[in-house]
Amino acid sequence: MVFNSCEAFDNPVSYFYNRTGKPISPNWRTHDFVVVGLGLPICVFIILANMLVIAAIIVNRKFHFPIYYLLGNMAAADLFAGISYSYLVFHTGPWTINLTIKEWFVRGALINMSLTASVVNLLAVAVERHQTIFTMQLHTTMTRWRVVMLIVTIWVVAVVMGLVPTMGWNCVCDQLGCSTVAPLYSRSFLVFWAILNLMAFFIMVAVYTHIFIYVRRRSQVMSPHTDQPSNNQTVISLMKTMSMILGAFVICWTPGLVILLLDGLKCIECHVLKYEKYCLVLAECNSLVNPIIYSFRDEDMRTTYKRILCFPWRRMRPHEGPSGIRFEPVKTGAPPEKNSQNSSSPEAAPPQSPLS
Repeated sequence: MVFNSCEAFDNPVSYFYNRTGKPISPNWRTHDFVVVGLGLPICVFIILANMLVIAAIIVNRKFHFPIYYLLGNMAAADLFAGISYSYLVFHTGPWTINLTIKEWFVRGALINMSLTASVVNLLAVAVERHQTIFTMQLHTTMTRWRVVMLIVTIWVVAVVMGLVPTMGWNCVCDQLGCSTVAPLYSRSFLVFWAILNLMAFFIMVAVYTHIFIYVRRRSQVMSPHTDQPSNNQTVISLMKTMSMILGAFVICWTPGLVILLLDGLKCIECHVLKYEKYCLVLAECNSLVNPIIYSFRDEDMRTTYKRILCFPWRRMRPHEGPSGIRFEPVKTGAPPEKNSQNSSSPEAAPPQSPLS
């Protein structure tokens, strides 16, 4: 890591906190106990839930499709977020006094990397769903090489965003521009980071809105020509998924982004320090909500989870029943239950993506 060489780097971390109006108390305060008490259980659930998602995708060959690779990568990002936040929890409050400037930047870099990777993964999944739905396919035609390159790009962006303050965009040598929430970060960087995430949010809103409008129009055109309810079910399922994705993102991220913007704009009357720790915990909850929205809604995922948790010694059966809503009418024939339990043909339908 590259640091500036000004004399201010010889000062302790507490110097910058006291200078920006965020003094560090050597004693544990109420909100310190609240942050640690809420943060540790959330971290445990985040790590366990995302480990389960990754394990399910690895052991079940039916999930070896681009959408599930992206889902697994998002779970890895959220897993990293849980680990990063665990590190933050054990280096916050009175423990911050003992940190060196380099250790403080490492703590901040881990959080920036993990949260950025999670957001960019959400955006990548939204773009992938847009491509598959508009081509009326179950899975994208994207090759594995392109998926790997996309995943590598996501992590490169996350690493760069995490290291930008460490590489020089900080206020250690320009203390007049120091942030209050993060006393060693420049206000300009916080504004930049918040606006970048808000842009990702608006892009996701536009993508899912476009998907919903397209599917609704297509359902209205096809409804007079078919008696099957698959189109209406598709619209309802898509509406629920889109609402859950956007709702979770807004609830978890908006408060934190607003706090960063207000602090970056130097809003003294906003009392950002009163809410910043709780907003950070709420933003981290998005890494716990993601596996619930993207994975737990899929029947095949749930079946795989049960086998991993309850019957780890049993060999995974190669075929499970189809799940989710399809865009094309389902052909009549044998009952779905019979097909799902007794089918051993290699032509059995692959699982529907949890995002459709």
